[in-house]
Parts: sequence; C-alpha cells; structure tokens
Amino acid sequence: MTTIDCMKDRLAVLQPEHIEIGDDSALHAGHAGARSGGGHYNLHIVSHHFDSKSTVARHRMIYDALGDMMGSAIHALAIRALSATEATKQLPNEEPR
Repeated sequence: MTTIDCMKDRLAVLQPEHIEIGDDSALHAGHAGARSGGGHYNLHIVSHHFDSKSTVARHRMIYDALGDMMGSAIHALAIRALSATEATKQLPNEEPR
C-alpha cells in the first residue's frame, strides 16, 4: 500500500466528499526530510465535519487522523480543507467526489 493510499484510509474517518492527495516529494529531493524518508504532500479535502470549524481546528482533525504518519512517512503536508458549503461556493461547476 502506498503512502497516499494509507493517508486516504486514515482520512476516511472524516467522511470526505472529495479528496485529492498529490506527492510533491520529487520537488524536494535532497531536502533533509526527503533524505530521512518523509515525503512532501498536498491535500485537498472536502468534508461536512469541517462545518463551523476554524482552519486550525480542521488541520488538527487531519493531523489527528493521520497520526504517526506525520513526522515519519509525511515530512510536509500542504492542506486545503473545505466544508461542503465552502466547496460549492468556490467550485460551482465541480461536483464533490
């Protein structure tokens, strides 16, 4: 199972309506985190669990779901976390997946 597959499995607890995870590790070759095996990822996630939550609270929910992957398999994570309502307003022509 790939790191991205493991991330998706762990983030399933947030019941995402849409989730995209990109691996940016190749852009950081030679970086200390890359040398130790941790990857650089970007996450776009839409979930009703984010309703009425601050950005910090959303990130904490994501970090909690990923658990021990943070700091080991994942060195860096860029996060875009939206509620379903926010996603609909920002992406009116795109349906959540």
